[in-house]
Amino acid sequence: MPNLLFINGLRFFFYSNENNEPAHVHITKGDASGKVWLDPVIEIGYLLGFTNSEEKDILKILETRSQDFKTKWYEYFSK
Repeated sequence: MPNLLFINGLRFFFYSNENNEPAHVHITKGDASGKVWLDPVIEIGYLLGFTNSEEKDILKILETRSQDFKTKWYEYFSK
């Protein structure tokens, strides 16, 4: 499972068996978890257990890093 980023306790990653889905990331922090689609646009699948502040941080991180995350996704699954 490729890890993309660890920041402020948030872990951004994707699973290695998800190549049949559009590009997305999973996010965890403690017991909280989420899934956010990156293609065709950033769209929350779900964010469970995060505070409002953490949700804002997640979206801000994704706004600045989504292109990097998509590049890593497509590089990984084009193997």
